[in-house]
Amino acid sequence: APWRTLHGAPLAELSGDQDFQLFLQRNLEFTRKILGDVAALQRVVCDTFQLCKEDELQLVRQDLDIAQVPLEQCHRRTFQPETCFSQIRAGLHAYHGSLATIQNLLPGHAGLVETLQLDMANLSSNIQQQMEDLGLATVTYPSENQNPLPTFSSHFHHQVGGFFILANFQRFLETAYRALRHLANL
Repeated sequence: APWRTLHGAPLAELSGDQDFQLFLQRNLEFTRKILGDVAALQRVVCDTFQLCKEDELQLVRQDLDIAQVPLEQCHRRTFQPETCFSQIRAGLHAYHGSLATIQNLLPGHAGLVETLQLDMANLSSNIQQQMEDLGLATVTYPSENQNPLPTFSSHFHHQVGGFFILANFQRFLETAYRALRHLANL
């Protein structure tokens, strides 16, 4: 899929703000770390279940109820940091809950999943704090995930579902990373 480029400028007063630039640099690094953890879990799924190539699993995917969390506000021509940050936080919240599927699938790697969930919660908290510091509207998510976990008709579907949760989360994080980098380069 061709990567969309970010257009438009955010609020002009953000680009020169040193605290905001520091926030962006720290969270770019944090997002890279989370991406690395997701990649490590993807390697485990590949090695454990021989589920490595998305194109080979597309037919099975049609039978699964695995949603792709939207981030269109982070690559629109009318890019606004407030709506992008809100979508990133909403996505982190959604994926935080769906990682329970991965934890059930890979009980031997529960520590990595828990670290990933903690890092995601911290990134969301960092974004919320920055939004509050900038006087932007924020949403507070309940600590318990309200979204039910997907159900799978077979162990194989559970494995494929885990593969797609991680693949979708990786794409989500790559888009979030590009949005943060775009803001840092203004």
